[in-house]
Amino acid sequence: MAQTMLIIDDDTAVLASCQRIFTEEGFEVTTTTNPLDGLDMAQTKAYTVILCDWHMPELDGMNVVSRLQTQAPESAVVMISGYPSVDRATEAMKRGVMDYLPKPFTPEEISKAVNKAISAKLLQEKKTMGMFEKFMEKFPTQSLDDKGPKIIAETVAQTVGVAKATSPWLSLFVLGVMAGAYIGFGGLFSASVTFDMAPALGIGLKKLVTGAAFSLGLMLVVIAGAELFTGNNLMVSSVITGRTTWRKVLAKWGLVYGANFIGSILLALLFYASGLWKTGNGALGLVALKTAYAKVHLSTGEAFVRAIGCNWMVCLAVWMALASRQTIGKIFAIFFPIMGFVAIGFEHCVANMYFIPTGIFLSRWAGLSATGLDLSTLTWGAFVVKNLIPVTVGNIIGGAVFVGLGYWGAYLRPSR
Repeated sequence: MAQTMLIIDDDTAVLASCQRIFTEEGFEVTTTTNPLDGLDMAQTKAYTVILCDWHMPELDGMNVVSRLQTQAPESAVVMISGYPSVDRATEAMKRGVMDYLPKPFTPEEISKAVNKAISAKLLQEKKTMGMFEKFMEKFPTQSLDDKGPKIIAETVAQTVGVAKATSPWLSLFVLGVMAGAYIGFGGLFSASVTFDMAPALGIGLKKLVTGAAFSLGLMLVVIAGAELFTGNNLMVSSVITGRTTWRKVLAKWGLVYGANFIGSILLALLFYASGLWKTGNGALGLVALKTAYAKVHLSTGEAFVRAIGCNWMVCLAVWMALASRQTIGKIFAIFFPIMGFVAIGFEHCVANMYFIPTGIFLSRWAGLSATGLDLSTLTWGAFVVKNLIPVTVGNIIGGAVFVGLGYWGAYLRPSR
């Protein structure tokens, strides 16, 4: 059977030259100028060797290589670059590249590099087959799975943000509705397990348990898969690095924001219709009512500042979850920041899309009331003006500026 080769390079001259060289050597050669198409090809067909360029407009070659390690682990990867350096070659090797060759190269040089890579890959597989499990027991390490902060920054800017900006509208809408409901599940769960906690246990412990339970919401979003407006604020780094445009990002933000609202309202309606608010002779419903009332009576400044702190921590949770490829690692990465922001008392716009409408429904439709609360002030207008708008703006600043732009400045900002 003939050996197969996939070449990913935006330079058509290089594609034509390499295709001619390796076709003459007996390879079945497939070429593409689009790295995203190349990843799809590598996932659907096993190639003996893959040649990948470093600098490409759609997706950086390093990120392509990282994804090939999981999507096409059986392929020997050779990286080619018109901007050679020792650091780049070293980084490429760390990510699983079998060989690295600077441009321009001769037919003999590229042929030698490819044959060397194929031989090295075969040797590596032979050794790994019988030794991998024993090796992992003797030398436990997370380096094979976890990403460092710089790699996360590159992934967010060059892969995650671009993928979200170019995703189909219907898919984003459906996933956005799911995310709104998932965050609502977190809010409902946290209220359900703390509404009757004994006062003797103290406010601090109750807030800690509330935060721990609420973390369920973001776990569902990240692990089950959904689109959350506040997490998508990280897409700003893709704009700053030139991988997408503000127009695309703002359009997708608006779509996901609206879908999150629909999902949150849906869960609030389900909670009301289920009658679960009657739990504890209506005590659970009263907690929901008081929560909504307190949120619409925050001052604009308080709501805004609390929202900054909230999405700073939420985006850090998403950021750290990207470091792990294992579900258990994602759970722990999400748990502590989310527990922290809820226990502190920060404000999250999508969570409030569930909490405040729930209070309005219980006040208007169930006739719930509480001593000392003027429920005539718990209105849709108060929800939007006094809470949703300042909290949304604060969330954007907390996520986009303090996390997205912060790590762009630390790791991705072009050197002078």
